[in-house]
Amino acid sequence: MEKILMTQSGFAKLDAELKHLKTVERPAIIRAISEAREHGDLSENAEYHSAKEKQSFIEGRVKELEGAISLADVIDLSKLSGSIKFGATIELVDEDTDEEKTFQIVGEYEADIEKGLLNIKSPLARAMIGKEEGDSVEVRTPGGEKSYEILKVTYQ
Repeated sequence: MEKILMTQSGFAKLDAELKHLKTVERPAIIRAISEAREHGDLSENAEYHSAKEKQSFIEGRVKELEGAISLADVIDLSKLSGSIKFGATIELVDEDTDEEKTFQIVGEYEADIEKGLLNIKSPLARAMIGKEEGDSVEVRTPGGEKSYEILKVTYQ
């Protein structure tokens, strides 16, 4: 199977979520199912069906997280420098609007565009890989072509 690139902080967040699901959520849902069973007829017991549905979601997420963690390739960003690659934090400016943005290129499990964490498989991240400060990047977005100038590249 293919390794999943992650930053140390992304790995820590997934690991913390997995531990929370196993130690807090899983025991709580088991108690909820047990209590719902005590109410009698399960075929018409909404609490029971709701708890079983939540249990199914939790177990699915646990399996997903365990799989991702087992395939994780945690990259030490302190050893990286130079052109843009996984883990880089990039400050760039939209050449049309002069709006400045900052993104860090991360793995798909830790990506969150609202927090500036850009999935390495996204069109913008792919366009920036290998570029350096001062380079321009053209990227096709759903809204059309966009041009960005790379202002700064750091690894932290």
